[in-house]
Amino acid sequence: MARLLPTHTDAAVERSDDPAVLSLDDDATREVIEALSSETAYGIFQLLNETPATASQIADRLDQSVQNVHYHLEKLESAGVIEVTDTCYSEKGREMSVYVVAEDPTLLFLGTEDDRPSLKRAFKSFASLLGPPSILLAVGESVSQFVTTE
Repeated sequence: MARLLPTHTDAAVERSDDPAVLSLDDDATREVIEALSSETAYGIFQLLNETPATASQIADRLDQSVQNVHYHLEKLESAGVIEVTDTCYSEKGREMSVYVVAEDPTLLFLGTEDDRPSLKRAFKSFASLLGPPSILLAVGESVSQFVTTE
């Protein structure tokens, strides 16, 4: 029997080439750091970097309760690092949001707004040597090492 409501999603993880830049004196920075500070939230963020998922799929993969996953999803979404990309339905017909990392990657630097021009100059010279994809990979690795050591 054919289903009227989709139980799976065709959503994919897509990232733009235009990262958001957060500095220490930016209010959004604290929210992002707080949202990613728990081990569960960080695990959710890592999973959503690989593949879109519903709260129940995340809960199954991370061996967490759905309620706990929803709590962290709300914090991550409020911080702007994940977003709802699609909707699908459970076997029982319940509507489920499909989450994915935000389209714009986020670059966090440990300086102030006054340091932003020198940061941009440094990245432009670095980009001319390595190319933009290499920079995003290096920044992502640096941020993940920073978050996992805290």
